[in-house]
Amino acid sequence: MTEPLVLIPGLGCDASLYGPQWPALAPGRPIMVAQHDRDESLPALVARLLASAPERFALCGLSMGGYAAFEVLRQAPQRVTRLALLDTSAKPATPESNVPREQMIALAEKGAYDNVTTLLWQRLVAPARLTDEPLRLLVRAMAERIGADGFVRQQRAIMGRPDSRPGLAAITVPTLVLVGEEDVITPPAEAQDIAAGIGSHARLVTVPGCGHLSTLEAPETVTAELLAWLG
Repeated sequence: MTEPLVLIPGLGCDASLYGPQWPALAPGRPIMVAQHDRDESLPALVARLLASAPERFALCGLSMGGYAAFEVLRQAPQRVTRLALLDTSAKPATPESNVPREQMIALAEKGAYDNVTTLLWQRLVAPARLTDEPLRLLVRAMAERIGADGFVRQQRAIMGRPDSRPGLAAITVPTLVLVGEEDVITPPAEAQDIAAGIGSHARLVTVPGCGHLSTLEAPETVTAELLAWLG
């Protein structure tokens, strides 16, 4: 049996975020998708994850999933065998970065969650994919399954995230750092900083023509990189 894999989706996303990768990753490998919409803090979210995760596992997170992955490393670094950080950042939340999140929370709590998902779509994918209706509907369906209450809890967890940069040099497991070249939410510079902070244990991959949702926008490329990372 190959090592188990734990996947953490991004904000407003669920297991379908990794749907294109599943057929290649699943054969012979236990896969767990973290429940990441029930807690209002990353420490609580990760405590829930660790309570049901295998003793040791490969860990992959996209965006918010990356923020949670860093929290896993703070709580239980000895349990992580390898790490994949997709379209994410090691920087902390700031009052400035939290302003739009507070606005989205206010909309969701007023019953305008549909408006939130419509606004987010404009930034989630590369400009060339904005007219990709099947992709838009897939993203919308994930957001609907998370729901307004889950979305608000996720935002509050993100808004409290600490600075993960001081811990980067302590990461010694094989690490894939991947980012879409056209990601405007966590731009390539963020991935470059993560890879530089980790050093020789990190492999940096920039995916051309891709925005923030790399697993869905460039599924073949991401699948190949994840298979190489898993060895």
